[in-house]
Parts: sequence; C-alpha cells; structure tokens
Amino acid sequence: MGGGWLSIVPFLVVIPVAIMTKKVLPALTLGLIVGSYIYRPHVVEGIQAAVAFVVQALIDKSNIEIILFLYIFTGLVGIMKHSGGIKGFVKWSAEHVQTKRQALLLIWASTIGTFSSPTFRIVTVGPIMRALIQKIKMSGQELGYVIETTGTALISLIPVATAFVGYMTSVIDVSLRNEKISGDPYELYIHSIPFNFFSIALILVGIYLSFFHRDKERVKKTSTPENAKQAEAKGWEDCHPVVAKDLPARPINLIVPLVLDIVLTLLLTYLSGRGNGATGLFQAFIKADVLNAMLVALIISTLVAFIFYLIQRFTLEDLMTEFINGGNNLMNVVVLLSVVWGLTLVTNKLGFSDFVTSHVSWIPTSIIPPVLFVLGAIISYFIGSSWGTWGILMPLGVALAHSSGADLSMVVGAVFASGVFGTFSSPLSDDTNTMAGVLDLEAVSYSRFKLKTAVIAAGIATLGYIATSFF
Repeated sequence: MGGGWLSIVPFLVVIPVAIMTKKVLPALTLGLIVGSYIYRPHVVEGIQAAVAFVVQALIDKSNIEIILFLYIFTGLVGIMKHSGGIKGFVKWSAEHVQTKRQALLLIWASTIGTFSSPTFRIVTVGPIMRALIQKIKMSGQELGYVIETTGTALISLIPVATAFVGYMTSVIDVSLRNEKISGDPYELYIHSIPFNFFSIALILVGIYLSFFHRDKERVKKTSTPENAKQAEAKGWEDCHPVVAKDLPARPINLIVPLVLDIVLTLLLTYLSGRGNGATGLFQAFIKADVLNAMLVALIISTLVAFIFYLIQRFTLEDLMTEFINGGNNLMNVVVLLSVVWGLTLVTNKLGFSDFVTSHVSWIPTSIIPPVLFVLGAIISYFIGSSWGTWGILMPLGVALAHSSGADLSMVVGAVFASGVFGTFSSPLSDDTNTMAGVLDLEAVSYSRFKLKTAVIAAGIATLGYIATSFF
C-alpha cells in the first residue's frame, strides 16, 4: 500500500486518546485496531489483521528475549523480596546512616546495586529514607525528589543490565525496520545517550540541589500530624510490601543475586562481542548481542538465587509462587509491548515511511530534535509513561530523521529524553505514585514539587537541542 495520508491516522488516534484518557494501552490498542481496519476494511478481517500483526511481532526472536528478560527479572525481584533481601538491606542501611549527608550519599551510592529498574530503586531506597525521615530532618518530598533523580533519568543512560535496555533497543529496532534502515539498534542507543539532554540536565540539577543548595523555605511535610501518626503506627515496616513485618531481614539475599547478575552481564556481553570479531573493550560492547547476554546472565543468576534460598530452607513451593507472582506483575508491560510492536507493523504496511518521506521535506532539519522533545514531553506528562511515549513517538522520530537528514542519534536521544520528563514529573507516572506511597505523600502535591526543576531541566535540554542542531 502506498504512503497515503491514511497511514498517519493511527497516530492521530493514539496521541489525543492517550492524553484525554491518560491511559496508554487503550489508546495504542485503538490505534492498532483503526490501522488494521484501514488495512483490511472488513468487519472480521480487520480484527484478524490486528491479531496477525501482534502475533507476527511476538514470534520475533529479539521480542521474545525482551519479554523473557522482563518476566524473569521481576520474578527474581519477587523471590528477593520473599527471602528478605530487600528488607535486610533497608534495615542495615537505616541502622548505619545518622546524618542528612550520609543519607544523600547512600541514595547516590546505592545506584551501583539498584540500577536495574526505577521501581526496584524506589522500593529498595524509599523505605530506608522513610526509616530515617525524622532523624535527618528532611521533608518526604525532598527525599523522594533526590531518589527519583537517580531513577529513570539515570537508568535510561545505563547501557547494560537494566530492565530498560531491552525495551529501548526494541523500539529503535522496529522503527529502523519501518524505514528499512540497516544498523544495530543497540549501537544507535549507545550513540544516543549523550543526546539524552533532559536526563543529563536533571541529574546535574539533582546533584546541585542535593549537596549545594540551601532552600530557605523548606517543606515541612514530615512534621504534619498525619505523617507523624502514620510513622508512629508502622514506621518504615509495612510502608511497602517488600518491607513487610512478617518478612525476614537478610541483606545477603539481595546482594548475592544482584552482584552475580551484574558481573555475569558484563562478562557475557564482553565475550559475545569478542566472539563477533571485536578487538577492544568498547567495540566488544558494541558488537555484542547484549540482550541475549543480559538474558543468559539473568537466568543463571535466578537459578543460583533459587539454590541459595533453598539452602536457607525457604520452600520451593513458596519461591515458585513468589517468582510467578512477580513475573505476572509485568504482564501489563508485555501486553503494552505487543501492541506497540503490532501498531508499528500496521503503520509500516500502510506506508507511513513513504508518507513522511514525501511530505516533510519542507521541515527544517534543525528544528526536528527540539520539536520532538517538546512534543514528547507534553505527551509523556499527560500519559505519565516513558515507555508509552517512546512506543508512540519513536517511529515518527526515526521516520522524520531519515527523510530530513537530521542526526539520527540526536533524534533518538530527544525521544528518550522526552519520555523521562513525564515519568519524573507527571502525577500519573508509576514512579511518582510509588514514591508517594512509600513516603506517605500526596501524589499531586509531590508531582508539583518536582515540576519546577523538571521544567528547568527541560528548558536546558531544549536549548541544548537547538544549539546542537543549528551549530
């Protein structure tokens, strides 16, 4: 099918529906169905086409590896929680941190072992800070802000051993295929990291506000009767299921599997690159099958964790139940991925690439990165999802870059940066609501507290894209 205007209809459906409903999955599903009916305008055949596109996406080797990685990773987190690994780390840290500076240093230093996913960081570091909140005389909003600046913003810049890498390379991969561009999606992701200006700016602003800024009008949320009452009622225990009172406290059960997974991921990635003809260390990571190395490392680490916990007399039945429950928590993400992949395939069939190539030659190349960033930031704020924003916007961004000659790495970096904005600042984001729940904050008020610095970082990022594009 040629590149007619109908090829952009699915996106014209997805973006406004996502913003109005504040739900990503229904909007993407509607876009997939609309695109499928345009492709096959028949009552039954339209739905059959939608199913076929999703199935086609799911049988792709890389996509299956991504789904397995995400499922196993959340399953591993589930058994680490059950064995008391997370609670043990929280308890040990709370007992050894005495001052505000020590608490801030712990938040930043803990990224070494908890960078696998933002949610994992929040549920690991958040309860520690809740236990210390009266001792170090900081507001819950301030603590939450510092933790979140080391969350999605930082993790989106880390190219190995995170739950993000697989998804980020996947949306690049399907977008490259859409445009029939040859290239390694992981290598493009690596090259896009320096152009994720918002994440970099937010981290720098976060470091400044953490260690050098003195706010004369400090928020006193933690001194309110409501917060004090909850702190007295349950303290840091039971502020989240991972630190429930009935769980044991064994930090070694967190440290062993995490360290093993990180070490194995780096080793297997390097060996994979060497096997593909790389000579140097950096080249080995570029040429490696990173997703496969991460998946194999995670499987080995999970098997070792099972054995390690069984030796401690945890029952196999309980471990399996927690592993499966943990993995099932990611089924909504698996469904989201499947629909994103299917939507990309149907727009490709409708000639989206040809349409963009034919109709955007008048757009100045220099404005594409900043405009994409601002558009994506608006979308991500209203839907509260970085992954949803990346899935919606990446095909459009790559198509615009390919047809206009804009720097592909910069465009990809701008799209990733725009998604981080919403995850950090939106009152709808999972990060905001999880952090608010752990620290007993009101989500909307807390998101407003973060918005000022998010806008500052977004302004810096926009100026960065304008300066880099023009000069």
